[in-house]
Amino acid sequence: MTILQLTRGFWAHLTARRKRQLGILLILMVLTSFAEVLSLGAVLPFLGVLTQPERVFGYPVIQSALGWLQIQEPQELLLPITLAFIMAALLAGSMRLLLLYAQTRLSYAVGADFSYQIYRRTLYQPYAVHVSRNSSEVISGVTTKVSMVINYFLTPVLTLLSSAVILVAILLALLAVDPLMSLVAFAGFGAIYGVVILITRARLVACSQRISAESNQVVKVLQEGLGGIRDVLIDGTQETYCQQYRQADGPLRNAQASSAIIGGAPRFAAEALGMAFIAILAYAMARQDSGITNTITLLGALALGAQRLLPVLQQSYQAIVQLRSGQHSLRDALSLLSQPIDLLAHEHQATELSFQRGIQLKNIGFRYAAQAPLVLNDLNLNISRGSRIGFIGTTGSGKSTLLDIIMGLLVPTEGSIWIDDTPLTPETQRAWQQRIAHVPQSIYLSDACISENIAFGLLSEQIDYERVRRAAGQAQIADYIESLAAGYDTHVGERGIRLSGGQRQRIGIARALYKQAEVIILDEATSALDNATERAVMDAIDRLGAELTVLIIAHRLSTLQSCDLIVELQQGRIARIGTYAEIVSDRDTTVSKTG
Repeated sequence: MTILQLTRGFWAHLTARRKRQLGILLILMVLTSFAEVLSLGAVLPFLGVLTQPERVFGYPVIQSALGWLQIQEPQELLLPITLAFIMAALLAGSMRLLLLYAQTRLSYAVGADFSYQIYRRTLYQPYAVHVSRNSSEVISGVTTKVSMVINYFLTPVLTLLSSAVILVAILLALLAVDPLMSLVAFAGFGAIYGVVILITRARLVACSQRISAESNQVVKVLQEGLGGIRDVLIDGTQETYCQQYRQADGPLRNAQASSAIIGGAPRFAAEALGMAFIAILAYAMARQDSGITNTITLLGALALGAQRLLPVLQQSYQAIVQLRSGQHSLRDALSLLSQPIDLLAHEHQATELSFQRGIQLKNIGFRYAAQAPLVLNDLNLNISRGSRIGFIGTTGSGKSTLLDIIMGLLVPTEGSIWIDDTPLTPETQRAWQQRIAHVPQSIYLSDACISENIAFGLLSEQIDYERVRRAAGQAQIADYIESLAAGYDTHVGERGIRLSGGQRQRIGIARALYKQAEVIILDEATSALDNATERAVMDAIDRLGAELTVLIIAHRLSTLQSCDLIVELQQGRIARIGTYAEIVSDRDTTVSKTG
């Protein structure tokens, strides 16, 4: 994508408020340019009064003003003209500071908007999208890439705009002083930067690609090394991850350094050539008959103009370098910003979906990719409301995939799911999911207190602490929690590292019970519990009421003793359905025959 295309995409993602603020910023840029011209224009009268104050009285227009100010002698002009020059200089500086403040605040406000939108749009993506990509790409997009968008796109664009306005104003002021010399100076300085831009163009594109790619890799290595720290410590593989980090971070830093060097180098050449140009100009003017006084006045104006001109040219060039360095990061950020979300599908309430009779699966087929094999194939199943259904099968038989489809996380490739007489569609998905609580084999716990993990996703002021204690009791973990010094306010550490596997599992079950859902799905949820605790938890779930529908994937067949039916899956199909006694009897018969 070209810079122009990226700019259009960037503009499309700005809110109406930010667009208005950009308009106000443009007005501020114009006012700042006027202040620059005013300070530059004040140089000539200031130097003129300092060198030849008596000449000022020769201008009729100025004479009337001097009479109003009651100035009779040339020396009396020195103080007013000095104060006027100081005020013009202070005004120009104040306007530049104000512009810098407004420009920087707006840049980072837009960055906050973009970071929030990327995170929000990512959270609203379907489950299939999340399982198909590495989370490091999203984390890098929300953090690193958005920062790069600000530092390498928005700030440079605003700098270019303000520099362009100020450049035009300064050039016009210099043209009024000496058109020929001003044009020669501007053309010379511009040529220096233009040649450097052409020479470094390919290098900047390569740096941009490297910065974008390696920033993802750095986040990925950090995630993997710290996320698997227990195995890293046991296996002693710290150096492996350190080396991977160095291999990702080193090229990233080198690319950033190259961009910085390319951006800063032309300044010194331009400053040296500018001094040489002023020296040559002074020599040429000194040989003319206009006198040393006029020469000093004109040189002072041109020198001050060059002093203002060179930094603005350098800023413009640096902005172009940053734009080229950050264009690939901007492309990645815009891609994440463009993720479509169907907000209507997430706004439907549970009351919009009736669940009185049960769930019906009709000819369900599913594959993870267009060319991938079917994970589920022509599967039909009726699940009555209030029933307890167990699922068994070898690894890869499709058990977890089937439950993901029932929960609306995955959309069947073939067939349909019906809740009573209503098909499960994107429009009814949110209403259905509000009725479901899910307990996976690996429980995610945030680095917060126990009560916040049981009432997961709620702010502390929204938590019903009585319901938290009740859910903890049903999950057979209340006694442990209440024995802790801080009780339910005890922090569990990152990913619940301060708790045992069984304790994490029971908090996950308490979380599901806190939700008071109509359907509870346990995906190997009791695998980390001992037999006695597992039996107590299952008994508590059984006592929750006949209206609660429970779907269980279990590693141990004994876990499913209280189930009404057990469904065995083989290679994505239903191999058999029966009661616990029938399944156990069939297994015993099979074992005796093979024995």
